[in-house]
Amino acid sequence: MTKLFKTLRYAVLGAVAGAAALIAGTADARVLVLYTASNPKIEKDILAAFKKAYPDIELKSVNGSTGPMTERAIAEKENPQADVIWMINNIALDQLKEAGALEPYEPKDSPIGDAFKDPDGFWVAHNATVMGLAVNIKRLKEEKLPMPTTWEDLIKPVYKGQITIAAPTKSGTGYSIMSTLVDAFGWNFIDNLHQNIFQYNESGSAAARQAGRGETVIGLSYDTALLQQVRAGVGVEMVIGRISPNVLEGGGLLAGAPHPTEAKLFLDWLFSEEAAKVFGPSVGAAAVQGYGSVDMSKVHLWKMRRPVDANEFKRQWAAKYE
Repeated sequence: MTKLFKTLRYAVLGAVAGAAALIAGTADARVLVLYTASNPKIEKDILAAFKKAYPDIELKSVNGSTGPMTERAIAEKENPQADVIWMINNIALDQLKEAGALEPYEPKDSPIGDAFKDPDGFWVAHNATVMGLAVNIKRLKEEKLPMPTTWEDLIKPVYKGQITIAAPTKSGTGYSIMSTLVDAFGWNFIDNLHQNIFQYNESGSAAARQAGRGETVIGLSYDTALLQQVRAGVGVEMVIGRISPNVLEGGGLLAGAPHPTEAKLFLDWLFSEEAAKVFGPSVGAAAVQGYGSVDMSKVHLWKMRRPVDANEFKRQWAAKYE
């Protein structure tokens, strides 16, 4: 065998071996495809932290509004294109469950309690958005009004024209608050509350800002919007109330996930204390105790006693008050 022939033979063998290794490497590559409705900061922080824990997994993330992401996952259920959906609300998670787009999975060694879990094991929440009251203390004193401590207080005639809230037909925050109050107290309660409303807004956070500016005494809004006014030093106090209207936000394993091993690793991590440390600064109530910006010892997460048809509820509310 000539020296030239040996050289060519080794070159060919080397090229074949290299190609085989490349093909094997591609086949063995670890990939994880995620759907989410997260805000950009939380998405960036969570993916960076997971990537640090699992650097060999290639992450592909698709971010959009809750409705379109939910519809996309349901439309793809016969040929799933993603592995996990996360940071979407419990209403959307239940839609996915009912449509057969999720499959049950219990994250390993998760410290998250049952209050944050689907009873059938299809999804887990990593945080709750808790609704409450922003109370402008200066305005309260000027109007010589008592400090409200519960949601029931809001229907007292003394608060007439002193309360703002987002309309449930235009805001998820308004819908969450109003549907919870109907579930807890009935439509008659809303009739009485309506008598005290100064303004219905289109934005869930607007009522908190109005209270912060002193345009109204009480603004009904969600936790991070309320805390923003409290921390601004404008004389606003946050009141959680005896019950806590809330929206859970979480995720689950998409049925037929193309990369189930990586998907389960992500869910194990997402619902761990390690991930809660990442969520903590950006959410109101973290599902893992000790994290988040809301003292969970003061929160009673209201669980709806009866199913609600959102479209019918909004139609009925609009017919009465809009």
